[in-house]
Amino acid sequence: MQRFAAPCDVALVRWADVSQSLRLVESPLDIAETVRTRLLPAPDAEGRPRAWVFVSATLGDDERLRWFTEPCGLQQAEVLRIGSPFDYARQAALYVPSHIVRPNDPAHSADVARLAGDAAARLGGRTMVLTTALRALRSIGEALAERFPAGSGIEVLVQGQLPKRVLMDRFRAGNAGGRPGCVLVASASFWEGIDMPGEALQLVVIDKLPFPPPGDPLVEARCRRIESEGRSAFADYSVPEAAVALKQGAGRLIRRETDTGLLVICDTRLTQMGYGRRLLAALPPMRRLATAPDFDAALRALVEQGASERSCLRWMIGYFNML
Repeated sequence: MQRFAAPCDVALVRWADVSQSLRLVESPLDIAETVRTRLLPAPDAEGRPRAWVFVSATLGDDERLRWFTEPCGLQQAEVLRIGSPFDYARQAALYVPSHIVRPNDPAHSADVARLAGDAAARLGGRTMVLTTALRALRSIGEALAERFPAGSGIEVLVQGQLPKRVLMDRFRAGNAGGRPGCVLVASASFWEGIDMPGEALQLVVIDKLPFPPPGDPLVEARCRRIESEGRSAFADYSVPEAAVALKQGAGRLIRRETDTGLLVICDTRLTQMGYGRRLLAALPPMRRLATAPDFDAALRALVEQGASERSCLRWMIGYFNML
C-alpha cells in the first residue's frame, strides 16, 4: 500500500483489480530495460557473451518483427524468417461470409452459431469456434447446445464446463468408437498452443477480429504512450496485436502436412476496412472462397474426402484381418 501511495514511474502502470478479490497490480509497459540490464550482458561461466535465440510462428507481421523486438529492446537483433512447410493453398481455404451482420450487431453471435452449426452438421463435428469475448462464448455455446442436444450425433463442448485437458482429449478423439463428433467453443487460451492434427479438426470459425480489449489498463497505458510519441496507437499497437492473435487462431487448423480444412472469419471488417489488407497479409497464404456457394463446395469436398479416406481405412483393416 505504501508503494502504491507513492508516485508511479512513467515506465509502469498500476491498477486495482476488484473482480473477485482485491489485487493491486503493477506492470512495466515493456520489458526492454529488463532485457538490456539483466539478460543480454550476462556472460557464461567462462566469460563469453551469451547468445539468445527467440523462435515462434507468430513473432510479428512485418519484416523486422517489430511487434516482438521493440517491446523487448531487441531492435538490433538479427532476424531470420523461414517459410512454412505446409502447402496452405492446397491444404486450406479462407472464407469471410459477407452476409454476417457487423460485429457490434446484437445478432452477430446468433449468425456465427448458425453458420458453425450448419457446417458442423455436414462435417459430423470436427469444428472449433474461437471467440474474442466470454459473452460471445456463452451465447454461441448455448445456441449450439440447443441445436445439438444429447443424441443428435454432435457433442457440443464449451470452455469452462470441463478442465481444458479433458476438453482437448475428448475433441481429439472425435467420433472414434461410435462416439458423436465434436464442436468446441472456446476463447482466450485456446487461441494458441492447441494441437488437433488429423480429421478431428477440419473447420475453425473465428467470431471477430481479435483486437486488444480497450478497457484493459495495460492496453490503455501502452496506447497513451504511443499517442504521446505522435504515433497512431491503432496502427502501431492495435492492428499488430490483432494480426498476431489472428494468425495464432488460424494456426489451429493446419498442424501437419496431410491436414486439410477451412478457416471462417465472421467479421466483414476484414474485407471492408483498409486495415483488413494488413490482417489478411498476416494470415497463412490460404486460397480464398469468395461466395457462399464456394464455401458450400469446399465443405462438400471435405465431407467426400473424409468418407473416401474412412472407406479406404476400413478396406485396409479388413484386408489385414484376412491375412
